Amino acid sequence: MQNKGLIKLFAFLFGLVSIYQLSYTFITGKVEKEAEVFAENQISEAEDDYVAKRETLEARYLDSIGGNPILGYTSYDDAKKKELNKGLDLKGGINVTLQISVKDILKGLANNTKNPIFNKALADADAASKSSDDTYLELFFDAFDQIKGDTQLASPDIFANKGLSDEINFQMTDDEVKPIIRRKIDESIVSAFEVLRERIDGFGVTQPNIQREGNSGRILVELPGAKDIARAQDLLSSTAQLEFWETYSPSNQSISQFFIAANERLKSLVDTTSIEEPVKEESELDSLLSDVAEDSLDIANQINPVFDLIAGPGSGYAIAKVAIKDTAKFGGYLRMPETRRLLPADIRFTKFLWERPSVENAEVVDLYALKSNRDAVPRISGDVVSDARDDFDQFGKPAVTMTMNTKGAKEWEKLTGDAFTNQTGIAIVLDNKVYTAPGVSSGPISGGRSEITGTFTVNETKDISNVLRAGKLPASAEIIQSEIVGPSLGQEAIDSGFMSFMIAMSIVLIWMVFYYGKAGIFADIALLLNILLIFGVLTSLGAVLTLPGIAGIVLTIGMSVDANVLIFERIKEELAKGKGKGEAVADGFSNALSSILDANVTTGLTAIILFVFGSGPIKGFATTLLIGILTSLFTAIFITRLLVDWYISGKGRTLDFSTAITKNLFKNININFLGKRKIAYVISLILLGIGIFSLATQSLQQGVDFIGGRSYQIRFEQAVNPSEIASELNTVFGSGTNVKTFGEANQIKVTTPYKVDVEGIEVDNEIQTKLYTSLQKYLPDGTSMDDFRVGSGEKSIGILQSIKVGPTIADDIKNNAFLAIIGSLAVVFLYILLRFRRWQFSLGAVVAVFHDVMIVLGVFSLFGTIMPFNMEIDQAFIAAILTVIGYSLNDTVVVFDRIREIIGERGWKAGENINLAVNSTLSRTLNTSLTTLIVLLAIFIFGGESLRGFMFAMIIGVIVGTYSSVFIATPIMFDTIRKKILKPKAEKAMA
Repeated sequence: MQNKGLIKLFAFLFGLVSIYQLSYTFITGKVEKEAEVFAENQISEAEDDYVAKRETLEARYLDSIGGNPILGYTSYDDAKKKELNKGLDLKGGINVTLQISVKDILKGLANNTKNPIFNKALADADAASKSSDDTYLELFFDAFDQIKGDTQLASPDIFANKGLSDEINFQMTDDEVKPIIRRKIDESIVSAFEVLRERIDGFGVTQPNIQREGNSGRILVELPGAKDIARAQDLLSSTAQLEFWETYSPSNQSISQFFIAANERLKSLVDTTSIEEPVKEESELDSLLSDVAEDSLDIANQINPVFDLIAGPGSGYAIAKVAIKDTAKFGGYLRMPETRRLLPADIRFTKFLWERPSVENAEVVDLYALKSNRDAVPRISGDVVSDARDDFDQFGKPAVTMTMNTKGAKEWEKLTGDAFTNQTGIAIVLDNKVYTAPGVSSGPISGGRSEITGTFTVNETKDISNVLRAGKLPASAEIIQSEIVGPSLGQEAIDSGFMSFMIAMSIVLIWMVFYYGKAGIFADIALLLNILLIFGVLTSLGAVLTLPGIAGIVLTIGMSVDANVLIFERIKEELAKGKGKGEAVADGFSNALSSILDANVTTGLTAIILFVFGSGPIKGFATTLLIGILTSLFTAIFITRLLVDWYISGKGRTLDFSTAITKNLFKNININFLGKRKIAYVISLILLGIGIFSLATQSLQQGVDFIGGRSYQIRFEQAVNPSEIASELNTVFGSGTNVKTFGEANQIKVTTPYKVDVEGIEVDNEIQTKLYTSLQKYLPDGTSMDDFRVGSGEKSIGILQSIKVGPTIADDIKNNAFLAIIGSLAVVFLYILLRFRRWQFSLGAVVAVFHDVMIVLGVFSLFGTIMPFNMEIDQAFIAAILTVIGYSLNDTVVVFDRIREIIGERGWKAGENINLAVNSTLSRTLNTSLTTLIVLLAIFIFGGESLRGFMFAMIIGVIVGTYSSVFIATPIMFDTIRKKILKPKAEKAMA
């Protein structure tokens, strides 16, 4: 081997850099362990809120020592930024995909026009978006073109308005306007992206990730380690629309007259079925109000529909208090056309808003009547705020102070002057909730400084000031996909992942020494270096380690072993020919190189496709697999070679590449594989027939990734009956809710399509509240709603993980999965065609892969409802299928490589040499398959519940992949080429 010195230097530097990169992870782990010990020594487990207090003490400890130097080259704060990124499934936190509403941006660009053609095109685009992969903007343009008639996009009441006058004029055609609107939409999405990035920077989690997903208007946000999930969701989805309104006084006679008239009108509506659907104003997004269609007004059973719901006079400038449980019904009354028509002329455009609940467990809230106008435009908007800071008010309570620009200061002085004159309040409204409504006691206030007060926590004032500084989103941002993992589940994943990793590593290391003796020790050293390099590269690239990523690394162990097995088996063959040690080693490495490269390239191609089409943890799996392929090639080809050459260069040293037990295994094997191909065809056809029949009759269990919906992993203190819980939840959520045991008997997975088409945190909260109410009898006494939401407490009782996938993104995931599988088959077909120069080789490989995939799908269809673990078809399953494709091709390519080599030397001889080639690779095939199976079984048993379905698919895939490379791929190749082989001229040409 040439350039040994350069390889040694490179390996040394590569290893040193990896150790340096990983040192930051070890430092943060050590310091955080010290923080845990410090916190545990300060409080007793018997104290109330032990977990929360411990976490607070840990945070204070870390803050206090964060800047202290460690080992002279870093500090905890610095190391935290450079440590190995752990994914959501290992660290807990929240991962969401936000959809920026292009519809809202279009309406804003058109100044909220009432143009019927424009609004009809929006409605048509809404309907089309549910079944189309095109962007919303293109769907809008298509819909507009179909119905526009003589109307143009550059009409004065659409886009040729004052706001766009610098770029769009009345003479422009639609084709000239469309590129401008596309650019404006993109600018707005970029603006939303920057606003969200500023908010996240102020949230306080380490290693957040935010990125745009193409031109779809979607933004992916990952906050690993975020523990306050509700706070994170509010931060991400809040539009931060700050408004200042003048209130009506509680003593206003017109308001009183309106309530009396509305009450009398509602009393007359005895037949509730005649009540029209209430009209919700575009600008009123109050989360406490819901559709009257869902919350029956039931007027006939009430004596005074309005006054019966009023719990008392409002506080300050509020007009009434209403129980929170009645706000939906009361709000429905106020929005009904029959009651809206009763508003006196002087308050015709009144805007009714609820306050933000004054205390955490409040039972009543205040209702405010705000002075509005025909266009529902506030007196002052939040865009005049130039700065905002979290502060404390005069009573020492958390508050938010704001400073306005010059324009805002003038408007603020005028607004406060009017409020002083009229003896009314000024409602400070954020996202349609009244946070405070102070009066003005000493005349107009100049300077543009104001304060938001209330019953805030310090974190809340930090978040409010954070979103105000960052600015409001240009459009609403709906969470269309989310995954929330509690920190306790993340720690369990780390523990189980580490255990499975160590067990698999130990078994493989022992096996290599058992089978190859001293040579196995060199392979083990190369393997350990390989693992170090993988983690080092992951850290230096800032890549994220996920639980599937750990599975990818463990799979890489099997691939690294495969490369060494190929090399050692070829060296043994060369030694058997009577060659000297040095020559046998050189030829063995040289002869194995082609197979190693082909096998790794085919697996790498499937990993690249998985990386392109996958998302979240699946990208993590593909990333580690790609890195592992490169590092295993380096360590197997160069490091193992260095160690072997060093050892055999010493005097009197022998290296047999086997042990006394394994020395004669697989020697002189001569199985007629091609002669048994018809039996294999029959067996495979039977298995495929059973699988296809099952797929046709009972199909597969599709996860929420593919059908949309929400799923919750919930843990209880005692074992529960999933059938009993399913019956109860189906009465709450309607049919379609599925409950199954997930792992231990005290753990279930609930999947429901309930309100799958409805977005918003309000729906998530509603579902979690219904879950809590329905399951409360199974929970320990004293388990609060907040504890249930995040699976808190030492035993982690409650929701450990929740996933939400909207129907639109579910379709995208399904399409991407299909493209990934088809793409991987096409790419590999072309690669094998290029390498082997005959389409018959490609056909054999692709038929074998198709055979393997169909058998795995058939097994999941047949046993999906029987197995005691999750066998849903989701993104992780697609990752497993693509890995099976890669593994099957790996096996097949090794066999094909040997066939090509032997045929090139000896000719075809009607299949005899094909059998010889298959027999000569049998040792490698069984050895690699066995070690890979051991690795997968270790993860399956010890790797945690979330990986079992994934691992089961791969275990089946490895078994059938090993079988198909010998009994399907090779016979198919032979049968499609043999007619040409039997012709003497063709045989001579191929020889």
